Amino acid sequence: MVDWVPKTRLGHMVLNGEVTTMSEALATKLPLREAEIVDILLPDLQDEVIDLNMVQRMTDSGRRVRFAVTCIVGNGDGFIGMGRAKGKEVGPSIKKAIDNAKLNIIEVKRGCGSWECGCGTVHSFPFEVIGRSGSVTVYLRPAPRGIGLAVGDVAKSLLTLAGIHDAWGFATGNTKTKVNYCMATFDALKQTARMRVTDEQTERLKIASGPIGLANAEETDIDADNSDGKEA
Repeated sequence: MVDWVPKTRLGHMVLNGEVTTMSEALATKLPLREAEIVDILLPDLQDEVIDLNMVQRMTDSGRRVRFAVTCIVGNGDGFIGMGRAKGKEVGPSIKKAIDNAKLNIIEVKRGCGSWECGCGTVHSFPFEVIGRSGSVTVYLRPAPRGIGLAVGDVAKSLLTLAGIHDAWGFATGNTKTKVNYCMATFDALKQTARMRVTDEQTERLKIASGPIGLANAEETDIDADNSDGKEA
């Protein structure tokens, strides 16, 4: 990162120390066009390849082979991104898809929205969200603590990197198309950020936007387990 020379206004603000967190960067509403910004603000970012397809095209000069890659990135604590890329080689295509995912990173709202739970910890969705892409529609609902992620494998990967531990979910349409399923799930996560909530709802559903600290989350879960044991 020492050799990085920012080309955008947001990049200069990050390099000069005016913006120190990813939440502040997204709050500026400035376009995120440099992957190095995410590398600096989220050094613990993880990535995963969701889909890798070989695309063939017949031309006059012969058969042309390209690779289409879909990747996701996340820090497991309130930030998730998704990106796609195509290229002649697998390695550069994956790197390009990861960079695109960093540029599409969003902040996810989490909470305890299940009427069956009421534990007061940030472990699930605060409300139901719906995402769509192509023929696929994904429904994600809050679940009580301890249920886990009752969703498909692709959705489970996204929710895990987003920092959501418990959720009910189902999908309609042709979910065998991994790309559409992934994009629909990502669209549902976007809805958490777009949904407006009141102060009363924020307090009642324990809604938190962005990072809450993995250590703090573990301590909160331990405290909740202890209180459950005392009540029993």
